[in-house]
Amino acid sequence: MYNRLALLATIVAIAIIPAAVQTVSGHGLGGDQAPPISFSGMEVTVRTDLTPSDITIGDIDDINMKVRFFDTLTDTTLEKVTYRIEMWRGGELLARNLFYDPDGSLDVEIRPNADCDQAEPRLCSKYGGSEHVSSPGALFVYGEPCTGDNYDVCARPTITGPIFEKGGLYHVRVDIEGATSPRVQLAERLSYDTFVSVAQEQNFAIQAAHAEEIPVIIKTYYDDVKNFEFEPSDNSITFDMAFDWTPDYVDLVQVVHEEIRIPKDFVPYAEGKQFKGYVNGVEVDQRALLNDPYWDEDTNVIHFLITNNELQRISESMEDDRFESKNMNLKLVPIEEVDVSSVEFYLVDLETMQEKAPTTVIIEWDGQYGAGDEIPFEFTFLNQNNKLIKDVWYGYIVSDESGSQIARFSGNDPLNTGIASLEGIDVQNIKIPSEGLIRMDVIVYGTGLDYDPTYSGIGSGLIEIGPGAPADGTPPSTEAAEIPSWIKTNAGWWAEGAIDDATFVTGIQYLIQSGVLVVPVADGGDDQGLDGTTDGAAAAEIPSWIKTNAGWWAEGAIDDGSFVSGLQYLIKEGIIRVT
Repeated sequence: MYNRLALLATIVAIAIIPAAVQTVSGHGLGGDQAPPISFSGMEVTVRTDLTPSDITIGDIDDINMKVRFFDTLTDTTLEKVTYRIEMWRGGELLARNLFYDPDGSLDVEIRPNADCDQAEPRLCSKYGGSEHVSSPGALFVYGEPCTGDNYDVCARPTITGPIFEKGGLYHVRVDIEGATSPRVQLAERLSYDTFVSVAQEQNFAIQAAHAEEIPVIIKTYYDDVKNFEFEPSDNSITFDMAFDWTPDYVDLVQVVHEEIRIPKDFVPYAEGKQFKGYVNGVEVDQRALLNDPYWDEDTNVIHFLITNNELQRISESMEDDRFESKNMNLKLVPIEEVDVSSVEFYLVDLETMQEKAPTTVIIEWDGQYGAGDEIPFEFTFLNQNNKLIKDVWYGYIVSDESGSQIARFSGNDPLNTGIASLEGIDVQNIKIPSEGLIRMDVIVYGTGLDYDPTYSGIGSGLIEIGPGAPADGTPPSTEAAEIPSWIKTNAGWWAEGAIDDATFVTGIQYLIQSGVLVVPVADGGDDQGLDGTTDGAAAAEIPSWIKTNAGWWAEGAIDDGSFVSGLQYLIKEGIIRVT
């Protein structure tokens, strides 16, 4: 039965990560957390975060890097820590020094400086701070602690040098030399590898057939882009960048992220287009290719978001000489128009199940897919300003009309709850066995490596699954629902009990028969009324989830399509007659 009790069951079914214990490891937007190491009965790790989190070269000249050493079992930060920090980019060492922090959460001010005439970049790096009396060689600054919003006045050591002056993936290696006391040296160093991405924008142009140049911006989070080309025969874009395909290095890289920004008025890349992507000739999983039409009203942003698992799969599919190429070739190809269907709903607070969260979820899918298909559902998470929410952790449950579970997923890592959606858009392939109405329950656990609860919540949408594409491959036709806005008032009254089932059904039936309300007819409908007659009398029971949905639709919690799906169910079951 589709109702709010089912949402409560969803919360139980998709286990919520404990707020006090964070065990997540992996790359986030502007941050990374290394896998934990056992130490003195604890599971300790290092997290590296940049502020601001999304850095584009040229936009900022003062960056804070926070390095935290903590126990993942209790989320307790260890005190009196001596760090050895190394910063690398493209195999070159940029900086190396010892630092000390009394509370175990080290803040370092990074001052990018591109002026370096040394053969080894590390020789150009300068360090600011005083040597701590108890930790020889380790820099420390006495004064006001950093809280996250006082970087202009708080005490922190500095690194000035060729760091973050160029976009790319930076390797931050952290060795813990002492912990719990500056005088206690570990028998063996605890070493951690973390990675943070800094973006830079490069400008290119497409020479269109009518001689007009179409501007293209590639925002790279990995390395310089070169050899940009546009192929008119298939409207594809290709470009190269340096990449080390050796297995040891690929194991370390959590994600390769590239953005292609193109004006929406360039038809081959217009809003609503779908794409295929290739890396070194190997087609990438559809989940690695995300189209963001929300960033700007005039510009589409297409993301290559290639995770570690996908990198390894691509590497294994390449030729044997891949280790020698030191190159990544990316190709983006627009494909034919698709019949996109969607459902939209907002989330509610996980505890009260009533208070609205500042989060809207849109689920889109290609209408040519249907029963028996593995359908690529695209999940999009928007904030109250209709902008993408970055670094989302979420899960979902899919149920059929009887409430039986079809699919459920909240990530692959047993220690870390949630599917990671770095850009706020994610694609999940879900096999739907049969036609009919399904319910998609979505839960957002939080955002970022610390599971910030600002956008957390739970909600659901209803999706009508059809038969899929015919044998000849042509997509099934669809009709749009035309719903006069005043019908929402009646739906709200019905959900509140102000009018009974028979009155609501009779009213809707009259509107459909008179052509005021247009509802695409689902297969399986008949001419019988609620009691098996044709007079619309309310003898049969209407499932409670339909009334719930009518109330949510009246409140704006779900879109027109979800409400129409409920009406289609009533028509299919013979509760509402179309003729």
